[in-house]
Amino acid sequence: MMMDVLGIPSHYEQYGNGEEQVLLLHGWGKAVTLERHLAPIARLLQGDCRVTALEFPAHGQTGKPRETWGVEQFALWTEAAMAALSLNQVTLVAHSFGGRIALWLAANRPWLIKRLVLTGGAGLRRPQSEQEKEAAQRYQQQRQKLEKLKRLPLVGSVASAVQRRLRDSRSSADYLEADEDMKATFVRIVNEDLGPLLPLVKAPTLLIWGELDEATPLWMAQRMEREIPDAALIPFAGRGHFAYLEEAARFAAIVLAFIREDKQAVV
Repeated sequence: MMMDVLGIPSHYEQYGNGEEQVLLLHGWGKAVTLERHLAPIARLLQGDCRVTALEFPAHGQTGKPRETWGVEQFALWTEAAMAALSLNQVTLVAHSFGGRIALWLAANRPWLIKRLVLTGGAGLRRPQSEQEKEAAQRYQQQRQKLEKLKRLPLVGSVASAVQRRLRDSRSSADYLEADEDMKATFVRIVNEDLGPLLPLVKAPTLLIWGELDEATPLWMAQRMEREIPDAALIPFAGRGHFAYLEEAARFAAIVLAFIREDKQAVV
């Protein structure tokens, strides 16, 4: 199904008719879509819940933002989509990039979120080592030199090509695969550190993580468990960044148990 959200044609799907409202948010990537990365979980939850899956801007069938966005802009788009669908007090289940949006909403719009489930959630930055700081400094120096050379008529095109290769050598696969008009958005997002938001998350939070996750390593989940006031961590042994899909049935069963147990605790 399609709807207009902040002027962007936006794709969403809904499943089931249960009492509990569940909202699913996916990760970042050119190949990431609602059908591939959210629908398998939605179908497992739909017997007990009313599940809504959103497809972020610049993914799948949803249009692109007209300007460079950061985490806050994606979160405000999500909030607007929730309002359009009359979603409130949801159990928010988010993977990877979706975890950034989930943390922002849980910290800044707590009335919207009843419970939070993060799996391979992004948003925390590890302090750089001295070697990494030195490497980053050398990169900036090289980049500045090439910027000057690009202005010279005879060597400008060569300098531009060298600069692109230098940039690409330090870039992630997600950056390299992104459309040119989304690269600035991607850079802005990955440079945002959401660590300061962790103590502001008041919703009961469940962290389900692949022990072998290399994209969002387990230390991120461990820090979230320490700093989010009401958080618990369940690691999936032998699983990676897509642990929630690799063990979809187990993941869905844990989410449903979390909802039931939290409802009983509130009563």
